[in-house]
Amino acid sequence: MGWSMTLSYVAYTVGAIISAIAAFWIASRGDESRSDRSPAIVALALTANWCFAAASFQPGRPIVELTEIARNLAWLFVLFRLFANDGRDETLRLVRPTVLALCFVEALHFLLLLIDLRSQTADEVSMLVFETATLFRIMVAVGALVLVHNLYVGAALPSRRLLRWNAAALTGLWTYDLNFYTISYIMGYPSAELTALRGLAAGMVAIPFALGFNRAAAGLEFKPSRAVAFRSLSLLVIGAYLLLMVGLARWLNMFSADLARLVQVGMVIAAGALALVWLPSDQLRGWLRVTAIKHLFKHRYDYRNEWIRFTHTVGRTSFDESSLPERAIKALADITDSPAGLLLMPDEDGAFQLAANWRWDGLKVPALAAPGSLAAALEKAELIVDLDEVRSGIDHYGERDLVPDWLRNEGRAWAVVPLLHFDRIVGLAVLSRPLVARKLDWEDFDLLSVVGRQLASYLAEQAGQAALLEAGRFDEFNRRMAFVMHDIKNLSSQMSLLLRNAEKHADKPEFRKDMLVTLRNSAEKLNTLLARLGRYGTRDGTTRQRLDLAATAHAVADRCGRTHPVDLIRNESAVVLCDADALEQALVHLVQNAIDASDSDSPVVIEAYSDGVSGKVQIIDNGRGMTPQFLRNGLFKPFVSSKEGGFGIGAFEAREIIRSMGGRLDVESREGVGTRFTVTIPLQATDRLIGPMSGAPDYENV
Repeated sequence: MGWSMTLSYVAYTVGAIISAIAAFWIASRGDESRSDRSPAIVALALTANWCFAAASFQPGRPIVELTEIARNLAWLFVLFRLFANDGRDETLRLVRPTVLALCFVEALHFLLLLIDLRSQTADEVSMLVFETATLFRIMVAVGALVLVHNLYVGAALPSRRLLRWNAAALTGLWTYDLNFYTISYIMGYPSAELTALRGLAAGMVAIPFALGFNRAAAGLEFKPSRAVAFRSLSLLVIGAYLLLMVGLARWLNMFSADLARLVQVGMVIAAGALALVWLPSDQLRGWLRVTAIKHLFKHRYDYRNEWIRFTHTVGRTSFDESSLPERAIKALADITDSPAGLLLMPDEDGAFQLAANWRWDGLKVPALAAPGSLAAALEKAELIVDLDEVRSGIDHYGERDLVPDWLRNEGRAWAVVPLLHFDRIVGLAVLSRPLVARKLDWEDFDLLSVVGRQLASYLAEQAGQAALLEAGRFDEFNRRMAFVMHDIKNLSSQMSLLLRNAEKHADKPEFRKDMLVTLRNSAEKLNTLLARLGRYGTRDGTTRQRLDLAATAHAVADRCGRTHPVDLIRNESAVVLCDADALEQALVHLVQNAIDASDSDSPVVIEAYSDGVSGKVQIIDNGRGMTPQFLRNGLFKPFVSSKEGGFGIGAFEAREIIRSMGGRLDVESREGVGTRFTVTIPLQATDRLIGPMSGAPDYENV
């Protein structure tokens, strides 16, 4: 019992100090306009006196009992004055009889104490006095709690803000007493541990009670964070588990030793199995979190923590080298607890392509991930698409028929969030279904809409910075090329002048003949180089001529097949209008890229054919492939190359050459699978039809 006496001494001493400080604080800084200020000071002073007596003498001594009776009477009077302080003096006549009855019951302890002192040798009388006194204290605690409940519930909203701290403190005071005396009555004697902690409990109650007398008490609120709430809930669950174990342990005492041991082992195994199933399971823990949020909080999201996590995810400089699109989709998915997500961004034609894939394994996204018309439908109403509604046939703004089939068929797809920047969509975020299935509600829509706009601004800012950087690189490239062209032009002029002088002044016919040939060839080469460099500028298409793609594909296959296997597996006639040299240059570059990406024994495949409207040339390899990020942000960006020592201008030049002839260059690639480049050029017959409508020159008799 030594540790129990030490704990009792420390706890009651701390309670006495705290209660005395609280009484002094109310006397010096409390709200002087409150009518219950003086009773509160007296009640706290008597509580400090009771704690001091309990620390000085053993609990149960007459002096301790007398100070406790005085303390309880003082707190009952404080409760009575709280009704008057609330402005309900007319109701005091209804409350007064109840308070007087409770005070009378409490005062009966004087009589019980006197009886106990006169019959100390009679154990039966002492036990009867103990049980009676305990029942009286239970009655007082229950009655006081009922009055506190009526005080707070019946108060107006402004009065509640004033009384909540005092009401909470009194509730804690009598709740502890109710539990203490109930357990004492059941056990037949006071619990040593609970008796020792009564002083500390009284001190803890004095703190919020004193705060209630602060002039700004109406504005003081206790708002625990969600982390504190969840941890408190966890502690309650652990406490309930421990109480259950204690109850089962008492129950097991009724069994024989062997059976009790068997049941104990079975309980340990069951508890361990439950822990092994529960703790590692994201779905079970997610279910607990969703259930707690639904029943404990007004809002689903803790907006402060969500915003902090969002800014940290988007703005972090991590070591995993994740791009901004990947961080953007992760930040959005973390909000809804989605385990995966996709980011689709528009290409130059307005159709959407895959820009980032965050943890969505095994999903095959087509090259044309979503049509541009879907963006137009979502821009009007800033609509977040609930894919479960789409699958069930619900349509709001015509989006149901625009959602691509691959997204409908993907059961994990849950929502499509438009990323709007100045009312223009810069991307679509596809979120996977959370581990704990639930429906999207208004709070999801509001938060995802706001976060989507913020992400759109980040993506638009990155695109603007990339455009400025590209423009700067082009400016530097053009400046350097201007110097090169100027020097070559001067060299060409000098050679031309030398050629004219040599024709006039050369003495030796043979030497003159050789010199003329050499200079003439040099001048032709330089002029050819100037013409070739000039092609980097704008093209007006006046050099286009009639050309069969089959012949060009055959020539490219022969030329590139000398160093690497190149198979021309399909070669159908397709007559188009284009610049033969430029087209061959573009195709050679694409084939060479495919060769560089392939193994030495892996052939590159070329197909040339017509679909009735356009001529097509496909270049296919089984090489390393390219990531969606590089396809979108690097392949056709000048000065960005995946090859060591590359200039990063070839793919861009090939696309610009093909575009200058009215065609287009498409690419599909998957890492570890390969790449397919498709060159599409309108047929000659098609060009004749669309030429006049588009304002292009009509090439008749070419």
